[in-house]
Amino acid sequence: MRLPILSAVFLVFPAILHAAGFGPLVTPTQLAEEMEGVSPLIIDIRDEGYDAGHVPGAFWAPYRLFRGPSENPGGLVDVASLEATYEELGLELDSPIVVVANGKTDTDFGAAARVYWTLKSSGFTALSILNGGNAAWAAAGLPTETALNTNLPSDLDITFSGEWLADSDEITRIVDDKDDSTLLLDSRPEAFYAGIEQHPAMTRPGTLPGAKSLPYTEFFDEGSTRISASPDLAALKALGGEQRDLVTFCNTGHWAATEWFALSELA
Repeated sequence: MRLPILSAVFLVFPAILHAAGFGPLVTPTQLAEEMEGVSPLIIDIRDEGYDAGHVPGAFWAPYRLFRGPSENPGGLVDVASLEATYEELGLELDSPIVVVANGKTDTDFGAAARVYWTLKSSGFTALSILNGGNAAWAAAGLPTETALNTNLPSDLDITFSGEWLADSDEITRIVDDKDDSTLLLDSRPEAFYAGIEQHPAMTRPGTLPGAKSLPYTEFFDEGSTRISASPDLAALKALGGEQRDLVTFCNTGHWAATEWFALSELA
């Protein structure tokens, strides 16, 4: 099963190595235990709040570095800019990396998933997300620090893979050809799918022709900001998605990234 971001349309692929031996998700307790030995590199992607307290040793890498400009936040960052960001953070392609978002809402998880997807598409192979983000770390009573951490710069040569990306031309072909081998999954809440609500950046309400609704919230326990480590795929099976290529999409990249992560990395 392949999952291609159309602004946010993604692809499923083989399993990879993850940070420090845990899977694509790590709990606060697991990360704290790992930090007693050789700690993975931890990147805090919050736009605000890092200086007020963060996971010890975490580097600040705000989410805006990994996504398009304000007029098109779902868009991709050019490879040269990504490479410069990675080098400034001292990232290495095989270094274990844990992504930490705010964790106050389930949409925050989508930011972490988008960063994870961007890193993976850039060639990084040992990746994990702190489930529940900085909020879960604090709720667990684990220590924080306020120091601004820095790292020695690295020297990288990045290429961006399109393996987990569907562009507008591909989506147009799927829609025009009524391609039954591909299932388009609208990961937005149902009000967006039905055209009742509309994102300010959208020119028209509604969804892509032929798309099915599978809200990203299906992969969270009700009221929780932590994604389920063992997704229930009943809704996907009911849509006939087991034997087809899957494309997830949303408005600007958060919700589709969450759904991609659930189906690709967890399921």
